[in-house]
Amino acid sequence: MYSLAIYLYMFAANVAALFGNKKARLMVRGHRHTWRILRDKIKPVDRPIWFHAASLGEFEQGRVLMERLKREQPEYKILLTFFSPSGYEVRKDYEYADAVCYLPFDTFLNARKFLRLAHPEKAIFIKYEFWANYMERCRRQAVPLYSVSSIFRPGQVFFRWYGGDYRRVLRCVTHFYVQNEESRRLLASRRINNVTITGDTRLDRVVQIKEAARPLPLVAAFAEGADKVFVAGSSWPPDEDIYLPYFASTPGWKLIIATHEVSTERTERLRQRFESLGLHTVAYSELKAEGSASLAGNDEAGERPSVLIIDCFGLLSSIYRYATVAYVGGGFGAGIHNVPEAAVYGLPVLFGPNNQKFQEAQALLKCGGAFQVESPEDFTAMVQRFADEPATLAAAGRASETYISSSSGASERIYAAIFGA
Repeated sequence: MYSLAIYLYMFAANVAALFGNKKARLMVRGHRHTWRILRDKIKPVDRPIWFHAASLGEFEQGRVLMERLKREQPEYKILLTFFSPSGYEVRKDYEYADAVCYLPFDTFLNARKFLRLAHPEKAIFIKYEFWANYMERCRRQAVPLYSVSSIFRPGQVFFRWYGGDYRRVLRCVTHFYVQNEESRRLLASRRINNVTITGDTRLDRVVQIKEAARPLPLVAAFAEGADKVFVAGSSWPPDEDIYLPYFASTPGWKLIIATHEVSTERTERLRQRFESLGLHTVAYSELKAEGSASLAGNDEAGERPSVLIIDCFGLLSSIYRYATVAYVGGGFGAGIHNVPEAAVYGLPVLFGPNNQKFQEAQALLKCGGAFQVESPEDFTAMVQRFADEPATLAAAGRASETYISSSSGASERIYAAIFGA
């Protein structure tokens, strides 16, 4: 059944590529290049360590491990594979990897050919990645296979009454480094006990990003003089429906909005929406082009802009440092985005209701560092409370900071276990 599903998926991807689907076309084309990349980049005398990530988020969870390995044990070569174009196309030139390629579809023949060309000494699969044929081939060739930052839930097929065939895949794993106690318990219920609770390596990455964050003088100039700054990261239109009403009627705040989708059209639509409510806006690209002149005001009274729209990628993790309160978008859609990226700065973090599958969000809700909002009224009540009660604001910020600092360190523990450092 598994193999049939893989072949059906292959067929669908090829058909989609043929009819112009960009993602499918990139994937199918990329798979063809994998074999050449392996032959060119991985030689028989090399000692590769294979890291596999589905996409960009999983890559970030393994990044601290890869970079430390490259610095401390350069005798190894790092082979990095992706399944999704959204990961590969962004990180195909990643400087710490010796070879980056797509992982071809999980067929028996592909797995055999891949392991022959790559001949990894160890394999590290990040979070949700469980590919039956590749994992079985690792087991047959005695390649130690580690599942890092993995997380399991009762509804997964491994724990269903009909999941016996899928559970066999789990027995190919040399050791699981899981995020929480529930994952350990679920695995133990299926007599899988080669498990260590280490937490999520993503927290180490956000700490690393914070330590390397660069000052942003233009953003600092925009925020200058404001008592309170609200930063919305990865914002979608439904998120804006939640927070806009409050700021439309409450003066004294500066707003910095980093939209999930970055385009000229998205920026202009958002600008028009703010302007219709009397909130003067400026885009980051305008700040770069015009400097402080674009902060001088855009009406007859010379009123300074109170809203900054970030119309580029790559700044959000540094922007949170300027916030009083942060909001992380996506909670009224498929799911919230990167909550720890904001919490690491010791901020109260707000987000929408679709957050149940995100362990860090649940932990922050429990400790009082994060808050769920489901309506404009919820948002107004919470943010006004922060504005009126400095002690409540400070306590929520401390809770976020304490959670991040006390929960980090997973990468150190995993690295020591796998590589003996």
